[in-house]
Amino acid sequence: MNELFPIYVKLQQIQTLLVGAGNVGLEKLEAILANSPQARVHVVAEEVGTEVRALVKGKENVEVSERAFDESDVKNVDLIILATNNTALNAHIRQLASKHHILLNVADKPSLCDFYLGSVVCKGNLKIGISTNGKSPTIAKRIKEFLNELLPEEIDETLELMGQLRDNLKGDFQEKVRVLNAHTKDVLVKKSYDSTN
Repeated sequence: MNELFPIYVKLQQIQTLLVGAGNVGLEKLEAILANSPQARVHVVAEEVGTEVRALVKGKENVEVSERAFDESDVKNVDLIILATNNTALNAHIRQLASKHHILLNVADKPSLCDFYLGSVVCKGNLKIGISTNGKSPTIAKRIKEFLNELLPEEIDETLELMGQLRDNLKGDFQEKVRVLNAHTKDVLVKKSYDSTN
C-alpha cells in the first residue's frame, strides 16, 4: 500500500539545496525549475557541468557553488536533494538532514528518502503528481505520457471558468459545493465525450 502523503510545495518560499551537478543533478534541477521557475535553489558540486551552467544562466534565484559540500551548506535550508553517487557523502548528509529536521531526497536511494520526486503531468493550472512509492519510475513515466495525451489542452480554460464561477457563487459552503459538483460533472463528462469523438 502506498502510504505517501502528496503535497505541492511552493519552492519559491523555501530554500532548496541540490548537491551534485552531473547528469542526475541536471535532471533534478530541470524538474525543479520546470515546475517552479522561481524556486530558490543552491547547487553545490565539485564539478558543475556545462548544461547545468547553461540552465541557470541569468536565473538570480539559483546559486551555484563549484566546490566540495560543507556542513554549513545545510544552514537555513528547508529541503535537500542529493544527486551524487558518493555513498559516504550521502550518508553524512542524511545524518545532517535528520539532525536539523530537513526533508531529504536521495536519487535512486528510496531507503534514504523522506520524500520522492514523482512524474508530473501539467496542463496550465492542472498539475497531477504520479507516485509508484519508489517502485518504478518507468511506470510513472508511462502513465504521465498517457495522461498527457488523454487530457485536452482546453482543460486550463475550463479551470479558469470554474474559478470565476466559484468566485461569483452565493450561498453557504454546502450550496457552493453542490453547484460546483453538478457543474464539473457536466463539464468533464462533455469534455471527455468530445475528446473521444
